[in-house]
Amino acid sequence: MTRLGYQIPNFTYPDGTSATLFETVAAQARAADRSGFDTVLLMDHLYQLPLLGPPDEFMLECYTTLGALARETRSVRLGALVTGNTYRNPALLAKIVTTLDVVSGGRAQLGIGAGWFELEHEAFGFEFGTFSDRFEKLEEALQIIVPMLRGERPTLEGRHYQAREVANQPSPIGRIPIMIGGAGEKKTLRLVAAHADESNLTSPVAEIGRKLDALAAHCERLGRDRSEITVSQQLNVCIADTRDDAFAVIADFLGQRGLDVRSMDAESLEQILALVVWGDPGVVGERLEEVRQCGVDGFTLALPAQGHDPDRVEQLGEVAAKVLA
Repeated sequence: MTRLGYQIPNFTYPDGTSATLFETVAAQARAADRSGFDTVLLMDHLYQLPLLGPPDEFMLECYTTLGALARETRSVRLGALVTGNTYRNPALLAKIVTTLDVVSGGRAQLGIGAGWFELEHEAFGFEFGTFSDRFEKLEEALQIIVPMLRGERPTLEGRHYQAREVANQPSPIGRIPIMIGGAGEKKTLRLVAAHADESNLTSPVAEIGRKLDALAAHCERLGRDRSEITVSQQLNVCIADTRDDAFAVIADFLGQRGLDVRSMDAESLEQILALVVWGDPGVVGERLEEVRQCGVDGFTLALPAQGHDPDRVEQLGEVAAKVLA
């Protein structure tokens, strides 16, 4: 399971074009592969997310890109952080992930969540529904996907999805790990306890302890051994040779998106910077160690402002790997 994952959250890079885009993505994946990361993960979105950019910035389809990255990498696992369940029929998703496992030589993992970005649902014609609807869909989907990945032929007559002894051949090369993303204590972490190998938390670091307690409580109620579940924390990072250089990268990145952090009042600036682990390698390492001490098993790390620079990907991998050594 993921102890040190590298997430690629955006596809709009300096001077990038459609013709150069994939090579920039592949260079990141190769850098992660050789520098200590054990997993490469892509966002599964159709529009770019707020703060990272306007909706119509470049956004590659997740699983097509992962299939291509399978031929660019050697050892990292490949997956989504995380698949939007609402975008694909669950039996088809199981087939897609299994195919990724086959073409990557057994390196696929499934990350999945309920879906939340209403704008892209509306634009692409996917039913959004209520919060409860999306979690009902996710729970039904897992009742199809998990058995298919484990060599079974599930049947389900659900409210949202149906499957009838659906086969999945060829079978995965190995056991495909299942990660559920999110930090909801009542629904998401209950689904982790029921179905997943890994929980990827997206909550503030200060809330990690409470999330771990909630997960343990769900495991106890369901008779699941909590130690079977790996917990990783999602973090955005900016790493540079000096603190001033790291701040300049953040300021330029956000400035291009209409947020002038250089002229902000101190309180607002503190709130923005709290969303990022940033600084020189020593400071970034210390901060990651603080997060690790909260009880997580590992991290999934993104470099939204720097991913186009393979040297920074390698630098982050080397720093983070030392924290988890």
